[in-house]
Amino acid sequence: MTVETDGGDATVATTMVNEADEADAGAESIDAANDAEEALIEEGEIAGDYLEQLLDVLDFDGDIDLDVEGDRAVVSIDGGRDLSKLVGRNGEVLDALQELTRLAVQQATGVRSRLMLDVAGWRAKRRSELSALGTAAAQRVLESGKPEPLAPMTPFERKIVHDAVSAVDGVSSESEGVEPNRHVVVVPA
Repeated sequence: MTVETDGGDATVATTMVNEADEADAGAESIDAANDAEEALIEEGEIAGDYLEQLLDVLDFDGDIDLDVEGDRAVVSIDGGRDLSKLVGRNGEVLDALQELTRLAVQQATGVRSRLMLDVAGWRAKRRSELSALGTAAAQRVLESGKPEPLAPMTPFERKIVHDAVSAVDGVSSESEGVEPNRHVVVVPA
């Protein structure tokens, strides 16, 4: 761009160039966000195909729903009978199935997946229960002023409790211990 100046025109031209650069940066940011969402949608589709084949092999019925929440692909299996078998005791089978699905996505894309799998709404229900548990523990700690350790939990479960506790002023939480006994402790702030 050629700019002829006689004083104030240089400032206007510089401002126009800066605004154009900002617009380009904004467009690049939007493109990056779109690319990231497309990658998550692709992860979900790969996971859906993998899970559909697995359900066929196991002779289970279920509808597979794909979504994107934040920076994760979310895959849900709902509507079939006997889906509780895919959840297992305390979600153990669900956790294993999620890891296998993540590995299938990684094999197809070459990128480690963080997708979240839910079966028959179990994980959504558990999230609600843990959020209520964290809020209730935070209220008890506020009233008593004493730390309260909770039962051992998985990293997924601990994160939900930490998020619930962080929403209550006057308390905080930390994780203590080593797996499989790592647990949340709610403490006065």
